[in-house]
Amino acid sequence: MTRLLAAIQTYAERAPAKIALDPIDGPPVTYAALPRRVEEALAGIVNGEGPVALQLDHGVETALLELACLEAGVPVLSLPLFFTDSQRRHALAESGATLLLTGGNALGPWSPSGPVALPVGTARITFTSGSSGNPKGVCLSADHLLAVAEEVVRAVGTEHAGRHLALLPSGVLLETVAGFFTTMLAGGTYVCPPQALAGMADPFRPDFALLARRLAEWRITSLILVPELLAGLVAALETSGERLPLLTMVAVGGARTPPTLMTRARALGLPVRQGYGLTECGSVATLEDPSGGETGSVGRPLGHLRARIADDGEVLLDGPLCLGLLGGEAPRSPFATGDIGRIDGDGRLWIEGRKSNLIVTGHGRNISPEWIEEALLARAEIAQAFVYGDGLPFPQALLVPAAPGSDLAAAVASVNASLPGYARLASWREVAHFTPDNGRLTGNGRLKRKAIEAAYLPAPDFFTELGDATVRQRLAFLAVPQVRAGLAGTISRETYIDYLTQAYHHVRHTVPLMVEARARLGDRPELVEALDEYIAEETGHEEWILADIAAAGGDADAARRSRPHRATQSMVDHAYDRIRAGNPVSFFGMVYVLESVSVALATRGAGAVALRLGLPPEAFTYLTSHGALDRSHMRFLQSLVNELGDETDRAAVRDMAREIFVLFGGMFGSIELEPADALV
Repeated sequence: MTRLLAAIQTYAERAPAKIALDPIDGPPVTYAALPRRVEEALAGIVNGEGPVALQLDHGVETALLELACLEAGVPVLSLPLFFTDSQRRHALAESGATLLLTGGNALGPWSPSGPVALPVGTARITFTSGSSGNPKGVCLSADHLLAVAEEVVRAVGTEHAGRHLALLPSGVLLETVAGFFTTMLAGGTYVCPPQALAGMADPFRPDFALLARRLAEWRITSLILVPELLAGLVAALETSGERLPLLTMVAVGGARTPPTLMTRARALGLPVRQGYGLTECGSVATLEDPSGGETGSVGRPLGHLRARIADDGEVLLDGPLCLGLLGGEAPRSPFATGDIGRIDGDGRLWIEGRKSNLIVTGHGRNISPEWIEEALLARAEIAQAFVYGDGLPFPQALLVPAAPGSDLAAAVASVNASLPGYARLASWREVAHFTPDNGRLTGNGRLKRKAIEAAYLPAPDFFTELGDATVRQRLAFLAVPQVRAGLAGTISRETYIDYLTQAYHHVRHTVPLMVEARARLGDRPELVEALDEYIAEETGHEEWILADIAAAGGDADAARRSRPHRATQSMVDHAYDRIRAGNPVSFFGMVYVLESVSVALATRGAGAVALRLGLPPEAFTYLTSHGALDRSHMRFLQSLVNELGDETDRAAVRDMAREIFVLFGGMFGSIELEPADALV
């Protein structure tokens, strides 16, 4: 029996009625019932030749599977939902996984390329997103993971074992070890709803206002955040005036947290404590204590580790390490972290940058880009920042606006005024968000610097530029209340049917619009061929929507006979006008918007709505089929538009994309929003 299950059984005897797992959207599990539920889950575990791969949302079943596999000694390959298809395939192949458990809790076989020899004692394989290239698989033992969780309990104290919310995506090691295992060891309640219910339908563009309300409604006392989530929550609380007095512990880790953000959070009464860790060390290595002091350190090492600084400033950690990387040797202690830091007189560790990220300017000045990025991210106008400039006279930056109206120029001017002359930004450019989907962000919020440099230096391709040129329109679209509610799943059946009805009225024009564009592009065979492929694939999709309406309990015939909302008709009319009276290449700007949006609606919104409303899969065939289909369409579109060399064509695509974002947002805004019943 593992130490974790032994602790659970102790609490089952001492406090049998206490809630151990609370999924919010279903019946909770008490400590008295938890050991039996784990045994039942154990009975369903098949100990095959390789690990069991889990790629699931949060919930009771996910928690039970984690506990059962740990108890059975079956290695778990942990796959966060945000992993791309290529990352998932890579992880499955590298680990030799033979079973894959995905959404719907359906266990199915996976055919590995061949058996993989795992290090003896492997309990968990975590694939870090890495800073570049394919993710790397780190093998960890149960003893190591539980030892880290126990040290977190010792450092924090059992008095914080209240209601911990699982907010980081399922499969992220930090949440598993410092959230789930720690809560169970301390006898707390692990609140594990599907991410959409907490405002995390899109974990990289959360609904922070909804999150703040959920924290209060669900009486949450602790949670773990990455810096970007903390920044969003702080901004939401500052705007609304709400406060969260029940919180006793907000741990922040995964990346550097600007001291100014920590100060703002504490001014709101948030009990934030910064930590530091690495996957190779089993997640958490250091954690701030509650005594306060100068803001900015990541605290002292936990009891099982010792930190020291090498002659070149690199942070070294002595203590237990992972069993090794897949296909590699086990690391040796002391572990060279790759981070530059210092230890102050009180034994607290300060992280000051990455050893490999150092910029040496043309003036011979050494600059840590994180230093400038930290100053930029302290500005509310900036959501993400990437600083570069090795060999250039002065640093430059790529900046992502936080809102449609963000004044980036003013923000940069303010930051430059606070920096020494040699570190001031000489120039900057506005870009679209860095996300795991586009390969420019790791799952825990770290910039994938080499991937970003490859995309933008010396210059981006047109598809990337198209995303940059429409970032503010996309932000405005995502701020439409109906869009946010749909992604979170907090809509009524009537609202969903109204959405499908409006979708029918614009989708039935998809093929006619392509026929119009094709007729005017007859002298451009490469574009005609692309349109022919689209026409073949899109024909009849409006009938899928009518079938979904019927499956959702609506009247498909009435939807067919109905008149579209004025906003829906305006979008369709505008598209015809652009194709007929303007440049027909502009049609691909409309494709860019509708297909990129449908991917988000399919992968996040459909699941959230289905879960909340209890509708059958047959009510979501249009959305779910377009999830995978439109991903392939987007790859095809990327290669197509990158071949547009004429600036007139590119301008037409850019303009149409901006306009359709606005008009499509108007279509959603015209739908009467009837929220689903309030969650209790």
